Amino acid sequence: MKKRNLTPRALRIGGLFLAAVLGLAAARAEDPKPLYTNNFSQVETGKAPEDFLILDGGWIVKEEGGGKVLELPGAPLDTYGALFGPTTKSDIAVTARVLSTKKGRRFPTFGLGLNGQSGYRLQVAPGKGELELYHGDDLLAHVPFEWKSGDWTLLRLQITHSGAVWKVAGKAWSKGTPEPEQPLITSSEDKEPAPGRSAIWGSPYATTPIQFTDLVVTKLPAQP
Repeated sequence: MKKRNLTPRALRIGGLFLAAVLGLAAARAEDPKPLYTNNFSQVETGKAPEDFLILDGGWIVKEEGGGKVLELPGAPLDTYGALFGPTTKSDIAVTARVLSTKKGRRFPTFGLGLNGQSGYRLQVAPGKGELELYHGDDLLAHVPFEWKSGDWTLLRLQITHSGAVWKVAGKAWSKGTPEPEQPLITSSEDKEPAPGRSAIWGSPYATTPIQFTDLVVTKLPAQP
């Protein structure tokens, strides 16, 4: 068989192709892997998920639009929460989709949390027109946010650790619109967070149900 000599151009193209393949493989190897996902498709309707810790409220799984959601009823009027997923501390993100409606001049309030019942909470407060970030009962930051009644709202909350600083960051956006490239709200903390599970929160002040689905907890790459 005649030996084929590759030209410098062919060698250069081959090298670029190999580098691209190796780069893609490395990027895929570093992709965050979900630690927990739940769209409630495997949960019996009329019940709460067995792996959830219901803190309060009548949370139940319901059929909705060809899928399933975890619904908090529109009464009584109070704040209710539930914990889910693994116990984590930092370099973690949680995401969810939330749906609710206003009634007259009354609005619901809902949120997503990390680090347990008294941990960090990203909260949509339509009555104030704001997106808020809490640690326990302490308000850390708030920014303007336009919520759309009857549209799915996507929430993402994460906490990352770098040196002696823990950065908490959150974003919210309506389904069908681009996800913001950068966090909408942040806070830098110098105290190590306590480990805890992720959380969902709802306050049905509009007397209308609040529905959650597509819960995902993801481990993030460690920060330098």
